Amino acid sequence: MANVPDPIDVAVGARIRLRRKALKISQAVLAESVGVTFQQVQKYERGTNRVSASMLSKIAATLESSCAGLMGEGAPTVPHDAVFEQLSLPGAVEVLAAYASIPDPHVRRAVINLLQTMSEGAAAARAAKAA
Repeated sequence: MANVPDPIDVAVGARIRLRRKALKISQAVLAESVGVTFQQVQKYERGTNRVSASMLSKIAATLESSCAGLMGEGAPTVPHDAVFEQLSLPGAVEVLAAYASIPDPHVRRAVINLLQTMSEGAAAARAAKAA
């Protein structure tokens, strides 16, 4: 079981990812800011590599958070209201449940790409209609 990430490392990585995405910061920008490669940030976010205390401090500063927030203590690093607002949209919970049931990460990435393309197309159509 040495290759299985510790659940705490996975949870910290997930909070780093959520906060980064909430701020619309890319993995490359975060990596450059804290002095690692974007591949290392990916490993932190997946929990496959542990985040040291000094690195957690750098990441927290870049993400305008606290170390405690990224550890899951204190104030949330991502506003719950935004998440709950999105989940309250009709069909959002069903989409999330269907996504979570897909075991293949490549298929999950394809679903995300499809939804993002559809969203961008809808936004472009709205902009064209408004013009």
